[in-house]
Amino acid sequence: MSDLYIPRLVALIEQASKANSEAFGQVASRFADTLQNGGLIHLYGSGHSVLPAQEMFPRYGSYVGFNPLTDPRVMWHNVLGAGGVRELLWLERTEKYAEKFLDHQPLNKGDSIIIFGHSGRNSSGIDTALYAKKRGIFVVAVTSKNNLDKPATHSSGKRLADAADLVIDTCSPIEDAVVPIEGWSRPVSGSSTVLAMIMAHELLARTAEQLSKRGIELPVFASPTIAGVTLHDTDVIYGVYRERMIDAQKKHLPTFQATMRGE
Repeated sequence: MSDLYIPRLVALIEQASKANSEAFGQVASRFADTLQNGGLIHLYGSGHSVLPAQEMFPRYGSYVGFNPLTDPRVMWHNVLGAGGVRELLWLERTEKYAEKFLDHQPLNKGDSIIIFGHSGRNSSGIDTALYAKKRGIFVVAVTSKNNLDKPATHSSGKRLADAADLVIDTCSPIEDAVVPIEGWSRPVSGSSTVLAMIMAHELLARTAEQLSKRGIELPVFASPTIAGVTLHDTDVIYGVYRERMIDAQKKHLPTFQATMRGE
C-alpha cells in the first residue's frame, strides 16, 4: 500500500516553496534588521496555530531574538470543559480580547511579528495584526491564500492577510485535511499546522543566513546530545534571552503605563 498523506504533503511543501520564494527573502531581510537593532521577533497564534509559535522558540536549532506570545486561554489543554476547545473557539473569535493580552507584552517599534492562522478570519489573529501595526511593528501573516475567497467577518473588514505587511502562503487547502477516504464524506489528516511550521523554519534559517552575511552570530540552542554540549550551555542562552527581554520590557514600560492610564 502506498503512502496516503506524505506525498500530498510533499507536493504542498514544494508548491509553497515556489509561491513564497520572493517573500521569504523580503521577510528574512526585515527580520535580520530587527535582530541587528536589538529588537524582537514576536510569534503569535491561537488554537493549533500556537504550535508553530512554540516550535520556533525555544528549541534546538533556534536562536535568541524570538519571543513566543502564548496566551493559555487561546490554547487548549482539554477537549471539553475548562481549557477545552469549545471555549477556546469562542474566545479566539471574540473581537478586542487579544488587545487585553497584548497590552502586557513588550511590543516595541522596530520589532517584527509572525501571526499564524490557517483561515485568517479569526478575530484573535486580526486584532493582533492591527494592534502590532499601530505599534510600528512589521507584521507577517503565515496563512493559506486559498481562504482569501471567503468574505471577511471581522468588523474592520479585514482578514489576517489584509492586515499584514507581507504574507507567507502555506498553500494548505481550505478544508485543511488532504487525504480523501473512499466511502467517507470528509477528507482526513490536516496539513496547515505542519506547513506553517515548515514555513517558519525556512524563515528562521534565512534570517540566520542574512545575519551571517552582516557578520552577526546569535546564540543558538544546541542539543546536549551533541558531544561537548551540556545543559549548562542551554542555561547560558536563557540568560542572554532574559537580558534581551528585560531590555524590551524597559523600552515598553512608558507605553504600558500610558495604556493603563487610559491614554
